[in-house]
Amino acid sequence: MFPIRDHNPSGRTPYVTYALIVLNIAVFISYAGLFQDVQAINAFFLQWAILPARISTGAGLETLLTSMFLHGGLMHLAGNMLFLWIFGDNMEDEMGHGGFLAFYIAAGLAAGLVHVVSAPGSVVPTVGASGAIAGVMGGYLLLFPKARIDILIILLVFFKILPIPAWILLAVWFAMQTFGSFGSDPDAGGVAYWAHSGGFVAGLAMTVPLWLRLGGTSFWRRNQGQPPHPEGAYRIAASRIPRIRR
Repeated sequence: MFPIRDHNPSGRTPYVTYALIVLNIAVFISYAGLFQDVQAINAFFLQWAILPARISTGAGLETLLTSMFLHGGLMHLAGNMLFLWIFGDNMEDEMGHGGFLAFYIAAGLAAGLVHVVSAPGSVVPTVGASGAIAGVMGGYLLLFPKARIDILIILLVFFKILPIPAWILLAVWFAMQTFGSFGSDPDAGGVAYWAHSGGFVAGLAMTVPLWLRLGGTSFWRRNQGQPPHPEGAYRIAASRIPRIRR
């Protein structure tokens, strides 16, 4: 089940969202060649990724920022950028360009700190923008709980695009991260579930002042939890392959 787009067009060009996507891709390309050399890529991540054990001693604090622009592979990058593209533009639309950039960085830093607290002695390098993007998703849940999200369902040879309310997708995603947080060993590597959960909660909390300024629950009632503008409509072109009946 993959989200592919939302029916929530932004009212302004999301320059910061686009810039973050381009920056993440450019940074990945700059060191992608190191993946051919295990020692080289390990040395690179040891220098620029979060190492909780190092952060716990007060060293390497800059990696809380630099790690947000590093990814462990092409699919890691693609997945994060897809979620940022879907949810980032609307948050930037409501917060403004500068406000959204500060929000994104703050959510990423909070996610990194939560990860460090969850495994203060870990020496496993942690990279990825997913903590910051989780914060974007948390804010999106608060502002647009009923915005429609198109998800692509793949079951073996069965493919279907199904629109569902944002709150269902985001609640299920957060539940999976929370369950994973308590069921995983941060010292063993793998998915940084605590960073995801922490970033999501931090993003939701930081969006509360904006939500209150927009009217709080009256903002929900006024728009019935949906975007305060006409939703986008998508049409899938009919297949050119002729249908042959029995």
